[in-house]
Amino acid sequence: MTATVTPTPKTSSPPPSTPQSRVRKRLTSRWASLIAIVIALLWTTPTFGLFLSSFRPEDQIKQTGWWTFFSDPVLTLENYQSVLFSTSSSSGQMASFLINSLVITIPSVLFPVALATFAAYALSWLDFRGRDWIYIGIFALQVVPLQMALVPLLSFFSQGVEIFGLTVLPAWDLEGPAKFIQVWFAHTCFALPVGVFLLHNFMSELPGSLIEAARVDGATHGKILRRIVLPLVLPALASFGIFQFLWVWNDLLVALIFAGGTPDSAPMTVRLAQMAGTRGNEWQRLTAGAFVSIIVPLAVFLSMQRYFVRGLLAGGIKG
Repeated sequence: MTATVTPTPKTSSPPPSTPQSRVRKRLTSRWASLIAIVIALLWTTPTFGLFLSSFRPEDQIKQTGWWTFFSDPVLTLENYQSVLFSTSSSSGQMASFLINSLVITIPSVLFPVALATFAAYALSWLDFRGRDWIYIGIFALQVVPLQMALVPLLSFFSQGVEIFGLTVLPAWDLEGPAKFIQVWFAHTCFALPVGVFLLHNFMSELPGSLIEAARVDGATHGKILRRIVLPLVLPALASFGIFQFLWVWNDLLVALIFAGGTPDSAPMTVRLAQMAGTRGNEWQRLTAGAFVSIIVPLAVFLSMQRYFVRGLLAGGIKG
């Protein structure tokens, strides 16, 4: 008589702990969530106070803090009316400057995004002589401070380019709204190095077999870029576009130098600096003007937030 032996079931051992899993576990703990909530509250409290202050009357905003609103709630739209639509030069006239900011920002985002996309694709998937040296030169341009290029670029616009007394490029001599072209050109030049570098890192990580299969099927480089590459690098394009939009929208130095401070070409940042004046005592108008200036970039960021997060994480997570 033989006894049957039942095999003991094998228990699956837990997967080995990796540094990535340990970090992810710590970041998703209750304490990490609580710290994130506290940081978010501290970060948004000044914005909330600015929002309340923009609706408070002038006498209250100059005498009491915004937190006193809860004990004496008084609201008015006079600040926004004065800032946006007043005809007085000392009040605001922000509506026209808001349009100027949009005219400056939208092309200053589209031009570098488009040019950086073409350049990054060429440096990633076109084999030509000197490609690596061009990429190294573009990478090196990122360390050049923006302030060092302002004077040469302004000289280029106002005097042109001369070599041994021979005029190679004439002066632009732009006036009025035509100065928008100078601002577009300047922002595009300043954004291209980092844009090409960022998009090249994403495009060069695409599978080479995918590009080769498209080439075998007879696809041209234009079709490969439009049908295959662009959908795959959309998060990177969104991230670069958001960064460029925020930079151009909040810029004061470049716009003040190349567009001037006139109402027909100056953006909102120039007008806000003028409203602050030497004493900065027009608090009720400054709060309303500041909140008007952050509405557009806030809406852009919230509408493209999912692409922005995916673009930031795409290069740092493997597998």
